[in-house]
Amino acid sequence: MSYLLPAEFAKKMVDAGESKIYMSTRDTLIRAFMAGAILALAAVFAITIAVQTGSFLLGAILFPVGFCMLYLMGFDLLTGVFVLTPLAWLDKRPGVTVKQILRNWGLVFVGNFAGALTTAILMAFIFTYGFNVDGGAIATKVASIGEARTLGYAEYGVAGWFTIFIRGMLCNWMVSMGVVGAMISTNVSGKVIAMWMPIFLFFYMGFEHSVVNMFLFPFALIMGGDFSVMDYLIWNEIPTALGNLVGGLAFTGLTLYSTHVRTAPKRKLASAAADLSRSGLAQSATK
Repeated sequence: MSYLLPAEFAKKMVDAGESKIYMSTRDTLIRAFMAGAILALAAVFAITIAVQTGSFLLGAILFPVGFCMLYLMGFDLLTGVFVLTPLAWLDKRPGVTVKQILRNWGLVFVGNFAGALTTAILMAFIFTYGFNVDGGAIATKVASIGEARTLGYAEYGVAGWFTIFIRGMLCNWMVSMGVVGAMISTNVSGKVIAMWMPIFLFFYMGFEHSVVNMFLFPFALIMGGDFSVMDYLIWNEIPTALGNLVGGLAFTGLTLYSTHVRTAPKRKLASAAADLSRSGLAQSATK
């Protein structure tokens, strides 16, 4: 595939963050809605595969198809803007403020949640034939997942809450690697390969993704999961979102920015000094 060096795609990360901050409210909401809806469809797709084949590995291998589709269409996930938009502020791009970053996060959150919830309702309608029959094995599986990943964490109190937080960190470390990975190639196949690897890893390892959970837990509640909305918010969505923010920004955004963007002027300065030194030696030799 056509490969871009880290110093090249790191600048693209900053440019992408700046463009998302200045995107109109309408476009931000539409793109976030579609991202949430597509990722939710990919999640139920992966769960269906796992239930029908008995292989969670196969479901995890195929789950990244949703992420690849939404990224190639230019749609936005909360996990992505967590990483990219702060870089524009750190880079002192004109007019970029913390308030604008928070506004972007809020709009993307609303759009992602609306899209994921819409898919949850549509899929619940399909599985139950308009809420007239039981949802079957997939409904049972999703309900049990919802209970295990809320009440299951709650059993351990503070340790459970931080377990979710850390799983959220590790998740967006991988997901943001997928976002950035797509920038290292200039052709579709290269982008897909670069995205597929970290997304497969996060899903198979059971890390917590805030947007996937925006679908999973409402869907589990509709399908009869024995937990409450507050259980979902306190014992999953909030610590997951915070972990996604910290993990993606610390492990991917800041590391790439600090080593491939902030250091670029120093490299250029060193190169210029070396050229000047060589020029001085050449002049001395001719005297």
